[in-house]
Amino acid sequence: MSELFDAVDALVASRSPLPPPAERKRLRQAHGLTLDEVAAALQVRRATVSGWEAGKTEPRPPERDAYARLLKQLARLYPATDAAAPPKDTSVPGTPATSVPTASTPAPAAPAPSAAMDPTPKAPPGNAAPHPTGPAAVPRPAARAATRPSSTSRRPGTKKAAPANPPATDADPRFANGPLLVIDADDGSRVTGYGIGGLVLDVPAKSLPALVEWTLKEAQLGAGRLHGSGRDADPLLVLTETACERYGLPVELSDAERLAGRLPDGHKILRQLDRADWQLTKRGFGPWARIYRPAQGRRRQCVQLCIPSWNALDARTWGHAARLEPAELARVLGTYAARVMTPRGSTAVTGLELMTALNPSTRASEADETGKRHKEHRPGSLGEQPIDCAPCEAPDGHPLLAGLPRFHQRGPEEMLFEEAYDWARELTDAECMRRYLVGIDVNLAFGAAANGAVVGLATPPVHVTDPVFDPTLPGSWLVDLSHVDLSRVLVGKQWRRLDSALLPSPFTPTGERPEGPAWYATPTVAYAVELGYDVAPTEAWVREDRGRFLDGWYKRLRDAYVDTMADLGVGEKLRTPEFLEAMDGYRQRDPEMAIVLDAIKSTVKGGIGKLRERARGGGWKPGQPWPALSRPTWRPDIRAAVISRARINMHRKMLNLAAATGQYPVAVLSDCAVYAADGPSPLHVLPYDADDKTVPGSFRLGVSPGMVKHEGTQTTLWAEAVREKHGQVLNLARYIKTGEVTAKDDGE
Repeated sequence: MSELFDAVDALVASRSPLPPPAERKRLRQAHGLTLDEVAAALQVRRATVSGWEAGKTEPRPPERDAYARLLKQLARLYPATDAAAPPKDTSVPGTPATSVPTASTPAPAAPAPSAAMDPTPKAPPGNAAPHPTGPAAVPRPAARAATRPSSTSRRPGTKKAAPANPPATDADPRFANGPLLVIDADDGSRVTGYGIGGLVLDVPAKSLPALVEWTLKEAQLGAGRLHGSGRDADPLLVLTETACERYGLPVELSDAERLAGRLPDGHKILRQLDRADWQLTKRGFGPWARIYRPAQGRRRQCVQLCIPSWNALDARTWGHAARLEPAELARVLGTYAARVMTPRGSTAVTGLELMTALNPSTRASEADETGKRHKEHRPGSLGEQPIDCAPCEAPDGHPLLAGLPRFHQRGPEEMLFEEAYDWARELTDAECMRRYLVGIDVNLAFGAAANGAVVGLATPPVHVTDPVFDPTLPGSWLVDLSHVDLSRVLVGKQWRRLDSALLPSPFTPTGERPEGPAWYATPTVAYAVELGYDVAPTEAWVREDRGRFLDGWYKRLRDAYVDTMADLGVGEKLRTPEFLEAMDGYRQRDPEMAIVLDAIKSTVKGGIGKLRERARGGGWKPGQPWPALSRPTWRPDIRAAVISRARINMHRKMLNLAAATGQYPVAVLSDCAVYAADGPSPLHVLPYDADDKTVPGSFRLGVSPGMVKHEGTQTTLWAEAVREKHGQVLNLARYIKTGEVTAKDDGE
């Protein structure tokens, strides 16, 4: 009999009543649930739940009964006829909350721009969700309010309930709604924009050209300039998959389109924009499209689009951001925009753009006799025109090297080769007796190296022969450093003897001792002098016009990094034990802020790397120029100086630790060093006293750039097994975090 009852229950469950697809989505979003959370609870794929909400598929047993039960419980909490009643506040501090508008609660109007700013009358932007009437709202930034006022009565956009710790937004009334909107569409005709701080706007535009018009005239989007001589940031629209469908764009690019990085000429969307007199940049309509009309006077007319489903948000730098709900994605990108800048493309592109946004190349001159001001070069900047690098600084294929024989391989005496460390050695017998290998990683190492770096500015390098080395003069020097012996070096003001076989050379990325003359950036040669050795360059390319171009760039990214770490529960003023405790599981405290953190770190690395962008795409041949060479920010000498400083900073810390404690690294990869230790904690490597002080000039645990954190710990037995299996000295710093070793040690 029980079997019959079970069969009956299963039959009933197979026909469990479900609300319409739109109601399913409303209930999930009203409770602040993501597709991933629902999918995990029901043990199905995210796309399956998305299909149920879109009405494309229907759930089948046994998931149908569980899904129906979930929706039934949510319907009790958020009935469609009583959507105005806010649920109990379970929101996480620092997370935007979603309010629910009611017909009886009119939305307050946002302050309109002053007439002096824009004499043209503007229609107000679309409807926005009003402030909540109760003490709290839906937990986390829910994707859409349960109901909205009618779209026939448009009111100015207003900000919703702000998070406990919202990112700073621009006070300029022109940008009252923040730097960006994530545009999403439902199954009907309604389009919604999600902004920073929990803002929700109704978007009335029915076509892509109309969306661009609405953004510029009504949406009050953008961000103020980062420097008085710079320019305001253009508004950014992030189009979800449903928004792409709504505006006639493909959800995904075809293989040919992905290879070209853009929609093909003649696409219907391009024809629409052309008929509306909108133009595209030379890059065309790709994942980061820029749509504009020529500026009228000082007023720009430009909107940037970001399309995550076209891989605009690369998972290597943005993690799973492209899979976030619209409101959550708005929080991530909005926080990044407030702390760094409105994204201009990849994090590498944004890092490069941030340099010139903070240090513009021109400024307004003093008024002439007619009272007019003109554009002039701004001291301390890189200028408007690109300048040629020195031949030794040019990468292979550069036009300066067109005269070299085909297949010629340049050696260190012909080419500047300043790169990060990739060095490892065998463990000594004493190190094999220790139980653990502990990895320590320098926070924002390239950012810390950029701080205070004196680099060449707006004039080309000058070639000199038999120069006297000047550590304050940026440039590249041909000098023989093979005589520098690490077994006897000057540490502080005392000569110390060390085991040079256990330390990497500071002059090569591989850690091998140089064999003869080679080209080095100024910081590398200056370090040889610091170690107590004379240098005698035979020639150099130097730059008299110099300055600390990257200081402002570092400071902004440093503040962004530290503020985001604070959001994750890791503050600057923690003592060492408290810091290690706070770092335990810090990324899980707020996964969205962890995405922002990764993007900030990628902005630093990518921005420095972009200073020497190589040729990309088909059709290019060695000896021909490529587009990046036309930028004033194509500066391989600045990149070399920063990487040189980062490598030297790393070596100086290892040297000081070895001199004080006799501990030597067994592997170094870029900003990560691995040490043998008796315990699994960094405190078993770095000696701290009761006053929370460690070896001066060495590694110090903390959150600030240049300080270090725990990268990972593995056992010495693991290291020996790895090397026995692969039959070679692998760089253990590459695998210390997870312990997972790939079949081939092919670098990052």
